[in-house]
Amino acid sequence: MRILEGKRAEAYVREIERRGSRLDKVEPAVRRIVEDVRKNGDRAMRKYAREFDQLGTKQSLRVSASELSRAWKTAPAELRRALRAAEKNIREFCEWQKPREWTRSNNGISLAQLVRPLDSVGCYVPGGRFPLVSTLLMTVIPAQVAGVKNIRVVSPHPSDEVLAAAGMLGIGEFYCIGGAQAIAALAYGTETIARVDMIVGPGNMFVTAAKKLVSFDCAIDMLAGPTEVVIVSADGNPEFIAADLVAQAEHDPETLAVFITTSKTLGMSVAGSVRDGGRGRPPLHGNAIAEQSLKFRGAVLICKSRKQGFDWANRIAPEHITIDKRDLPLVQNAGSIFIGDYSAQAAGDYGSGPNHVLPTGGAARFRGGLSVMDFVKIITVQELSSAGLKRIAPTIVNLAEVEGLRAHADSIRVRCAGA
Repeated sequence: MRILEGKRAEAYVREIERRGSRLDKVEPAVRRIVEDVRKNGDRAMRKYAREFDQLGTKQSLRVSASELSRAWKTAPAELRRALRAAEKNIREFCEWQKPREWTRSNNGISLAQLVRPLDSVGCYVPGGRFPLVSTLLMTVIPAQVAGVKNIRVVSPHPSDEVLAAAGMLGIGEFYCIGGAQAIAALAYGTETIARVDMIVGPGNMFVTAAKKLVSFDCAIDMLAGPTEVVIVSADGNPEFIAADLVAQAEHDPETLAVFITTSKTLGMSVAGSVRDGGRGRPPLHGNAIAEQSLKFRGAVLICKSRKQGFDWANRIAPEHITIDKRDLPLVQNAGSIFIGDYSAQAAGDYGSGPNHVLPTGGAARFRGGLSVMDFVKIITVQELSSAGLKRIAPTIVNLAEVEGLRAHADSIRVRCAGA
């Protein structure tokens, strides 16, 4: 990892702050796939599934309920226990997050908030290098807690572990398809896959570009990019800090991994621990993905003060950030916050409860991670009595006339004329 300070550190933050999605390279190809599936449905979807997902010519796109159930029943006991424990924590956190309905009445005016679930959701679970069982849990469980009736999961060549998790959660629709073709099928519908109201879940550049292209026709959660980790500490445990940097760096060769500190001694110690390994952790050269990521996108930034350190961190607006507890008020932009030496970021990746589908690419400036709130609509209700309307009529009429909307004002006057 590079160790930067002064002007070089500021230049690095400025560069990272302006990082983009870099989707322009793949958008033309993705646009062709999306339009083809939108126009030609199953025929186009299966064509791309054969080409990119290794789907057999006569292989069913849909995994049957019996296959999912069998995958769960035959899964190793240790995996079943881990999945159940993670599910419990994630579901409980989602219940705590769920917005509530309420009604307030005063002076002839009754106002209310209703919470209604989306009707249908598509959950994208990447195939990639490893079976992302946790992503299935993180996308499906909040939708279930929200009350979504129709949950459709898509995942290219899913592993037995992913199928087992789907079986545990009682998924009714699971399709062996991925990439831009899966996103297009969910957004527009085909003969086999019905369209959904919203698509959630991370994916590669092709998946993300497809989500961007369909976002005017189908809601999406966010445009996910490579993993990001920032750690800010002046006196933390260097082995723990290094372990978290390497853990997140192994997700993707493009991972952004940054340690910010006022202590150059600690910064050098962390960089050394990243390189050489430590207790229970091998040297970095044994992890090719993490090594590549940390070499090209990793950095230790030496700041002049705590204030400058958090100014840098908030400008980066990372997906994950680890801090000391006293610094919690200083964090303005982050997907998820981890406090103290023992809040390993991997705990949030798998089973502490909060969601691991988090904003990247600076999107933490304007939104948090995936949650139950993404799967519900907040609908307002208004009921006015004659006396209640008459009480606020002057306000409404005045503002309507200021805006030149006479019919609006008249709609109030006609109700109040005989009141």
